[in-house]
Amino acid sequence: MKKREWFIGLTLLFLLGFSLTSWYCAKKEETTPKKASTGKFHYEEVSLSFDSTAVTSFYAKYPKLVLYQKQAVALYRKNQYNYLWYDKKGRKETAEVIYNKMNNLFEEGVQAKVPYKEILDGLFVKTTAKPNVEVELFLTNYYFYYTNKVLQGIDSTKTEELGWYLPRKKLSYGQYLDSILIDPKLIDNKEPLIGQYYKLKKVLQKYREIEKNGGWEAISAPADFKQLKPGDSSQLVAQIRKRLFLTNDIASDSKSNIYDESLQEAVLKYKKRNGFTEDKILLPKHLSEMNVPISDRIKTIMVNMERCRWISTDLTKSKEFIVVNIPSYRLTYFKEGKVALVSNVVVGTALNETVIFSGMMSYIVFSPYWNVPKSIRDKEILPAIKKNKNYLAKHNMEWKGSMIRQKPGPNNSLGLVKFLFPNSNNIYLHDTPSKNLFSQEKRAFSHGCIRVAKPKELANLILQDDPNWTPEKIEAAMEGKKEKWYTLKNKIPVYIGYFTAWVDDDGLVNFHKDIYDRDNALANLLLEE
Repeated sequence: MKKREWFIGLTLLFLLGFSLTSWYCAKKEETTPKKASTGKFHYEEVSLSFDSTAVTSFYAKYPKLVLYQKQAVALYRKNQYNYLWYDKKGRKETAEVIYNKMNNLFEEGVQAKVPYKEILDGLFVKTTAKPNVEVELFLTNYYFYYTNKVLQGIDSTKTEELGWYLPRKKLSYGQYLDSILIDPKLIDNKEPLIGQYYKLKKVLQKYREIEKNGGWEAISAPADFKQLKPGDSSQLVAQIRKRLFLTNDIASDSKSNIYDESLQEAVLKYKKRNGFTEDKILLPKHLSEMNVPISDRIKTIMVNMERCRWISTDLTKSKEFIVVNIPSYRLTYFKEGKVALVSNVVVGTALNETVIFSGMMSYIVFSPYWNVPKSIRDKEILPAIKKNKNYLAKHNMEWKGSMIRQKPGPNNSLGLVKFLFPNSNNIYLHDTPSKNLFSQEKRAFSHGCIRVAKPKELANLILQDDPNWTPEKIEAAMEGKKEKWYTLKNKIPVYIGYFTAWVDDDGLVNFHKDIYDRDNALANLLLEE
């Protein structure tokens, strides 16, 4: 009996072992790579290409994306209509990155409604592994949508209509895609925009948080309010303290009604970053500026993020360059990546706007003549000559053919030196005898050229490494009675820009008056996009 039971048990064990082995082998055969004719192993083929006619069908179904059709077709032709956002394992990590970017465009200061976004939302959740041509084409189009809105900005023809003639940056977004498909982290780490963009992006997040928490209340001043000075006591002081606490101009809100030292320091900080004369007296205009709604500040930040999109990152790679920001009335000279000089400037009036463009500084002219432009000659000088026949002699001027020029000297309208970067706008940097203008808050007084508060310092820095010049020779040339031209050995890029919001080296956001009324036009254009 025992022998029979032993035999039956052995038989069952054998059958069970055979069954398990058969199951294991079958399972292994399903997952084990099959040997191809090349001798290499490969998993069961999943088609990673699609029919090119799918592209035409896609745009017929989703016509609002046709703007990106040309770029998409070129990209897929280059890649033989292979899937870009899928591989054999399923949807790539890069697809998730682009999808998340599209979900968070507001962080980039983009308010436009993404076309068909709700359709992709549905498709994206349902499909993860098997390639889906509709999801594939959505992602490609949204990639170009992202690069267009976030990296490139509005079309250059539109920026020129807004009076922006600085050269636009050039970047191949097809090549950029090649890079991020290999390493998705590059889309955040490579930073294809200038550093100022990312600084403003952080400020945008901060100001939106303030807005989310209720923003700031308008400071209510009595009708007869004239000023506040250190030591004054008033309920108005507590309102100002609360307002400056929200924007981190003051570290804490003591709720005190006394205009004490801590608030005085906060006021100086606020005035500096808002383009006011840095004193401790508070006037109605300062309270008016504090009452600008936070929604307006957010719009200003977004508008200037857009302007950053137009600037090439190559700008900061130059050994030396000069930047003039019109709204802040300031010139900054960079050498070897560091700020070498900051100078106040006077720019064109609203009727004679300084043009936004760039050029290469090529010449310095010491003790210059001022060749009076025909428009100024006809509108201002000729009428003055009719009233006073000695007008030219009185202003050290003379006829030069049919034109009028002012002779070199301390009273010359161009001062003692000018810096030329040849351009069709006839705009340049120059000295001026009207030094008092540089101390004023609003400095839009010129006919379009840019007057520099520190011309001698600028000339010395430019010629610092030129063996032909010493500070003494520069001063002598400036004080001379004859015009002297000098060709620079190395041309210097000059960029004249227009930014009404800017983050400084201390991480503080600066707001400047929109002196040429350009922000609203750009904001409206962005909302239309």
